Amino acid sequence: MSTGTTQAEAGTAAQLTESGDDVPKTPAQLKKEAKRQAKLDKFNAKKAKQAVTQQGKTEVKKKDKKVRTVITYDKPTKPGEKKDVSGVMPDSYSPSYVEAAWYPWWEQSGFFKPEYGGRDLSKPNPKGQFMMVIPPPNVTGSLHLGHALTSAVQDALARWHRMRGETVLWNPGCDHAGIATQVVVEKKLWREKKLTRHDLGREKFVDEVWKWKNEKGDTIYNQLRLMGSSYDWDRACFTMEPKLYRAVTEAFIRLMEDGTIYRSNRLINFSCTLKSAISDIEVEKRELPGRTLLSVPGYKEKIEFGVLVEFAYQIEGSDEEVVVATTRIETMLGDTAVAVHPEDDRYKHLKGKRVKHPFRDCTLPIIFDDFVDREFGTGAVKITPGHDHTDYEVGKRHNLEFLTLFNDTGLVTKVGGQFEGQKRFDARKAVTEALKERGLFKGIKENPMVVPICSRSKDIVEPMLKSQWFVDCGTMAEEAVKAVEQGDLKIIPDMHIKTWNNWLKNIRDWCISRQLWWGHRIPAYFVTVNDASIPAGEDTDMKYWVCGHTEETALDKAAARFKVSKDKISLKWDEDVLDTWFSSGLFPFSIFGWPDKTTDLAAFYPGTLLETGHDILFFWVARMVMMGTKLMGDLPFKEVYLHAMVRDAHGRKMSKSLGNVIDPVDVIRGITLEDLHKLLEKGNLDPKEVAKAKAGQKEDYPDGIPECGTDALRFALCAYTAQGRDINLDVLRVEGYRRFCNKMWNATKFALNVLGENFKPLEEFKLSGSEHAVDLWILSRLSGAVSKCEEGWPSYDFPGITTAIHSFWLYALCDVYLEYAKPFVQQGHERCDIIRQVLYTCLDTGLRLISPFMPFISEELHQRLPRRASGCPPSICVTAYPEKEDFTWYNPELEQTMDFVQVIVNKTRSMRSDYQLTKQRADVYLRCTDADTAATLKDYTQTVKTLSSSGEVKVLLNDAPPAGCAMQTASEKCEVHMLLRGVVDTSQEITKLEQQMERLAVQQSKLKEKMNVDGYETKVPENVRKMNSEKVSSTEEEIRKLEEAVKTFKLVAGDSA
Repeated sequence: MSTGTTQAEAGTAAQLTESGDDVPKTPAQLKKEAKRQAKLDKFNAKKAKQAVTQQGKTEVKKKDKKVRTVITYDKPTKPGEKKDVSGVMPDSYSPSYVEAAWYPWWEQSGFFKPEYGGRDLSKPNPKGQFMMVIPPPNVTGSLHLGHALTSAVQDALARWHRMRGETVLWNPGCDHAGIATQVVVEKKLWREKKLTRHDLGREKFVDEVWKWKNEKGDTIYNQLRLMGSSYDWDRACFTMEPKLYRAVTEAFIRLMEDGTIYRSNRLINFSCTLKSAISDIEVEKRELPGRTLLSVPGYKEKIEFGVLVEFAYQIEGSDEEVVVATTRIETMLGDTAVAVHPEDDRYKHLKGKRVKHPFRDCTLPIIFDDFVDREFGTGAVKITPGHDHTDYEVGKRHNLEFLTLFNDTGLVTKVGGQFEGQKRFDARKAVTEALKERGLFKGIKENPMVVPICSRSKDIVEPMLKSQWFVDCGTMAEEAVKAVEQGDLKIIPDMHIKTWNNWLKNIRDWCISRQLWWGHRIPAYFVTVNDASIPAGEDTDMKYWVCGHTEETALDKAAARFKVSKDKISLKWDEDVLDTWFSSGLFPFSIFGWPDKTTDLAAFYPGTLLETGHDILFFWVARMVMMGTKLMGDLPFKEVYLHAMVRDAHGRKMSKSLGNVIDPVDVIRGITLEDLHKLLEKGNLDPKEVAKAKAGQKEDYPDGIPECGTDALRFALCAYTAQGRDINLDVLRVEGYRRFCNKMWNATKFALNVLGENFKPLEEFKLSGSEHAVDLWILSRLSGAVSKCEEGWPSYDFPGITTAIHSFWLYALCDVYLEYAKPFVQQGHERCDIIRQVLYTCLDTGLRLISPFMPFISEELHQRLPRRASGCPPSICVTAYPEKEDFTWYNPELEQTMDFVQVIVNKTRSMRSDYQLTKQRADVYLRCTDADTAATLKDYTQTVKTLSSSGEVKVLLNDAPPAGCAMQTASEKCEVHMLLRGVVDTSQEITKLEQQMERLAVQQSKLKEKMNVDGYETKVPENVRKMNSEKVSSTEEEIRKLEEAVKTFKLVAGDSA
C-alpha cells in the first residue's frame, strides 16, 4: 500500500482478488463503507480547516513578533574624533548606534587622566583625590561576568569622583598569571609543533610566551574598553614588564635579607599535573558524603574516593597484628610508624614493639601520641610523614624517617619497591590487591571525607616534602588584623571582618616557590666555595644563599660573606619562579616605580579604595596589606569594598557543564541560541555534558540573548549588588534596563521637540513663582533623587542610588511630567516657557545623575542638549555631578499630595481597563467628604484628566454624581466615579463579559477536575501543583472582577435585577 492510500481505499483494496477482479459486496457492507467514508471526509475537512487556522495563527504570530532593527552609526568619524550628533535622532534606542565612537574620543581627549585640566600632581587638589587599582586580570583571560561586575562598580565610582572635580586615577594593569599562561602556551606548542617546553629549553620557551602575550595580551583591555571603563591607559602595567620586575626583585631581596623570606625543607601542597607547588589558598577542599568517583587529570577512568580501607600490620616476632584504617591506601608504601593513643588499653602492651612492613622488608615503630582519636576506625593510625600534613607534625615530634613516595609527575619512587613507576592512583588498586593476596586486607567502608583539589589544574593535591622559599607571615598578619581593629582599614561589608581575622590569626607561612619557567625567577643563588677550609652547605642553610638584582651583585655578596676572592665562588641560580600572588601583592606601589621615589608614588600611594570580589580577600587583598605595611610602612588603601559573586538566575554557580556561563560581550551585543550552542561545541566538554548544557541554554535562553548594550548591563550589575554574597543574574532583567534606555531615549527626543531649536536654558535655574504644583512636584522628586545619590555613593549603596535614578526617570519624569506637559505644548499654552525650563533642568540633571552607570547613553543625549553657558565642559564625564546643596526644592507635603493624585489616576485607569474603554474618554467625578480634600483636588483636575485620558474631571463636595457611574474608592475621603451611561453599549458589554466568564468557568472546572484525581498530591510535581493552585486563584479573582463589572453595567443600564 502506498503511503498516500486512505483508510477507505485500503478497505476497498482488501476486497480485491489476487487477479484483481472485484468481489461483489453486500448492501450492509456498502452502507457501512459509505458511513465510514463520510466520517473520514468530515475528519479530513476538519483537519484541513485546523491547518489553515493554525497557519493563519502562525502568520499572525510571526507578523505580531516585531523584529528589532539594529540601527548603526555610519557618519564618517576618525578614531579619537568627536562623534557627530547633528541631525535627527533615530526613532528608537539602539546600543550599537549609541555606543559607537564615544570611547576613542574620551581616551584621546585625556578625560581619564589625573592630569586632565592641567592639574599639577605635586600639589593637593582642594576637592580631593581618588586612587584605585584594577584587580589585574590574567593576561590569558577574556572578559567574564566577574570582570564585568568589577568593571561596572569600579567605573561608576571613578566617574562619580571625577565628576566631583577630584583628581582621579584608576590604574589598569594585567597579571602574567604564571601557571595559567604557561599551561596555555605549552598546549599551543604541542598542538601546533608537537613540542614540549623541555624540547625548546627555558630561554626559547619564555620567548614563545612573550610572543603569545604580545599577540593576545590586548584582548581583555579591548573588552574593558567595550565596557566603557575609564582607565588611564597610558599608565597600564604588566607584572612582567621591567619596571615591575625590578620591584619584585627588590622586594625579595629586602625580605630575604631581613629574614622574612627563608628557605626550608617542609611539606607543601603539590600539583603533579603542573609539576609545581601551590599555596594553601589555591587548594579547594571538596567535601564528599561517602563513596564518590572523581575525574583526575591523567587518568581515563574515574578514581574512587570517600572510602576507608582497613588493613593489618603484623607485630614483629608475634602472630598478633594491628589493624589500621586509611583513606589513601597507596601511601602505606611510605609509612614509617603506626600510632596509638597512650591511654588506649587495647594497645598499651605494644609499647616498644614494631610492626613488619609487607612490601619494604623493614619494621616500623609503634608510637604513642595523644593526637590519635581512639574512637575513629580501629584507634590505630598509619603514619606517612612525607605525604600528610598531620603526619608531618607527628614525624617531627617523634623523629621519624621522612620518605618521598611519589616523584614530581606522580609516579611511585623506589621507596615503593615492586610498585615503582606506577601512577599513584594505579598503585592504589595494585596495593589493595597485593594486601588481599597476603591476607592483610580487612575491609572497606564508606567514609565522609574532604579531598584537596588544585584550583588551577583540578588535580588531587599531593603533600610533598620539598626545599622551598617561604615568607614568615606572622608579624605582617598581626599588623593587618590590627589595622582593621583600630579602624585604619575599613572592610565593607563588615560581615567579612570575621573571616579576615580568622584567616590572618591562623595563617601559615607562605610558600612562594613555583616550579615554572614563566614568571619572576627567584633572585637567589646557592653558593659553593672552592676552598677546602669551607665546608659544603646544605640546601636549607641560609648562609649559603645570596640574592641580588644581577648575578654579579650576588657574586660580590658571596665573596664578602665567605671572605674569599670572587674566582673561588660558584653560584647556582634557583630554577624556580615566584608565586604570581607575590608580585600582585606589590601592585599598589610597584606600578608607580618603587623602589624609586617617583612623582606618581608620592602622589598616589597610599590609594583610596580597593574594590574587588570577596573570593580573593586572602589571595590578594591580605597580601597587598601585608606587603604594603612591610615595605612601604603604610597601608596601600583606606577602604576595601567587596562585591558579591555572580551566579545564574537560579542561584547556581556559573559552570560550563550547566551551560549557564554568560559572556558579557554576548549580553552587550546579543547572540542566538544556535551560536550559544556552537560555543559549547568548541569547548572541551564531553558529549554528555554538551547535551546537558545545551538543554540548560534552551531552557534559559529559548530565543538566545537579545542585544542589551553596555549601559543596560552595567546598570543591572550595579543594581544587583544588594544581594550580599551572591548575585543571581537574570538576563531578562538586563533586557528590562535596555527598555529603560529606550524610555530615556524617547523622553529626550520628545523633550528636544518641546524645547525647540531656539531654546536657551537659564544660566542658573531659579523658580519664577509661576510654576504649577506639578512643576514643583517634579523638581521635588529631582531634589530627592539628588539627595539619595549623594547619601548613597560614600556608603557604596548602589541599589539605593540606581533605584532613586531609575524611579525618577521612569515613574516621575516619563510617566507623569512628560504626559502632563504634552497638552500644554500641543496647545502652545503660555505656561510652555516655564515647562521648558523645568524640563531642561530635569533632563540635564537626570543625565548627570545616571552618567557614572550609563556613560554612553548619557553622553549621547547630553551632547544633544543646549548648554546653559559658553565654556561648559566638553563631555558629561567631566561635568559636575549634581549636589544636594544646589537642589533645594524637596517638598514632602507636595509629594504626599501628588501621591494621592496618582492614586486617583491609577483608580481611573483601572476602571478604564475593567470596562474596556480604549478610545472613549469618560467624565470623572471626584466625590469628596471634606472641604480640604475638595479644595486640594481642584488644583489637580487638569492633571488627573491628562494622566488618566479622561473627559472632564469635576470635584464634588458631598454632592452625588450623576446616575450611571462606576465607582472605586481612592481614600476614606474621596471616591472616584466614572460616568459610563452614554459612553458604552451596556448590553453588548454585558454579553461580552458573560461569555468571558463562561469560558473561564469551563477552564476552572477542567483544572479542578485534574486536581481532584486520585494520586494528584503524590504523582504530580510540586512546582506543577503550585502553578495549578495559583491558576485557580487567579481565575477566581478574574471571574469576581467580571461579575462586578456586569453588576456595574446593569446598574448603568438602569437594570436592578
